[in-house]
Amino acid sequence: MSIKVIAYVLVVTEVGTEHKVVEELKSINGVTFAQTVYGEFDVICKVECDNLKNLDESITKIRKIKSIIRTMTLISG
Repeated sequence: MSIKVIAYVLVVTEVGTEHKVVEELKSINGVTFAQTVYGEFDVICKVECDNLKNLDESITKIRKIKSIIRTMTLISG
């Protein structure tokens, strides 16, 4: 039985780019869910990886998306 490392990433985007960011997030390895939301954050995504190293790689790719202003990562236990 393999235990996945799961993280939820809350994302703030540049105005009007949230839908484009969702599509970019869906193409990143490990991202299993991405959706726009309303409130302090513009997008939420779920990342599932086999280990912390792969999670780090996925989060780094997320943070490099040009339209993203900032992120908050919540790792689930």
